[in-house]
Amino acid sequence: MKIGYKLAAEAFGPAELVRQAVLAEEAGFDFVEISDHYHPWLDNQGHSPFAWTVLGTIAAKTSRIELATGVTCPTMRYHPAIIAQAAATLALLSEGRFVLGLGSGERLNEHVVGQGFPDSVSTRHEMFREALEIIRLLWSGGYRSYEGKHLRLADARVFDLPDELPLIAVAASGKPSSRLAAELGDGLFATEDKPEIVRHYREAGGTGPRYAEVPMAWAPDEHTAAKAALETSRWALTGWKVMSELPNPVNFDAATTTVREEDILEKFACGNEPSRYLEAAQGFVDAGFDRLVMQNAGPDPDGFIDFYQRQLDGPLRQLKPDGSQG
Repeated sequence: MKIGYKLAAEAFGPAELVRQAVLAEEAGFDFVEISDHYHPWLDNQGHSPFAWTVLGTIAAKTSRIELATGVTCPTMRYHPAIIAQAAATLALLSEGRFVLGLGSGERLNEHVVGQGFPDSVSTRHEMFREALEIIRLLWSGGYRSYEGKHLRLADARVFDLPDELPLIAVAASGKPSSRLAAELGDGLFATEDKPEIVRHYREAGGTGPRYAEVPMAWAPDEHTAAKAALETSRWALTGWKVMSELPNPVNFDAATTTVREEDILEKFACGNEPSRYLEAAQGFVDAGFDRLVMQNAGPDPDGFIDFYQRQLDGPLRQLKPDGSQG
């Protein structure tokens, strides 16, 4: 079991994210994970710095903690050749501490380059498969070309490759993406505690680490925590079919006007009671995940990191599957 800290790039500026990553290393977290967005989910979050610059700075200011994208879309805003190069460089600069989390993306971020965003989920999956194939091809060394249905590569080579390539964790929410993670990835990434995601991954031959984000909001009391999560993170209750489709923060604001504090309390572990956090994490452990990302939506990141170090670190690492999921 490894425990990670989610760097909320939509809620904090780049220097603050680096500071939190350093604190996370000091507190004993095994890795930090950062989303790779162009826009925040909601305007009142107020931030969305370039994740790759932030990760490079974190690599320079830390020595032990692993780094991960959670997740990057390598099909529209970035060509996969750029991600292959960026990930290889970051792996070298971090001395092997980088994990490349990849997914098929959201309209929120990918439409900004003016090429649209495919309406068809099957088209997005086709593009994502081609992107994974291109990254793998470039990481095999030498000059490479690729002619796909959607993506192309012309006589390209990544010159600086690490001896040990970064692990690729593929985001999945259903059977097709879980099988893709097993086929072309080295690990699995998810945001829901659904055992079928891990089951499909394993049935397709996947044996790698399985990352999952655990929603939580720390504050000295439950109400303060839930209120903060409602203000900045209510988008998380819309579900992936909505999250992948809306184009701008204003749309997410409109789509979440009916979310209540009670709804937040059902989704997020809130407050300062360790048992609530352990209960939320247990659901992901029972579903088969072994890399848990603490996704804190509370108002005080320093308070949460201190709370984690004092009351959660040991108990979280002792969690075991209850045996019912296999």
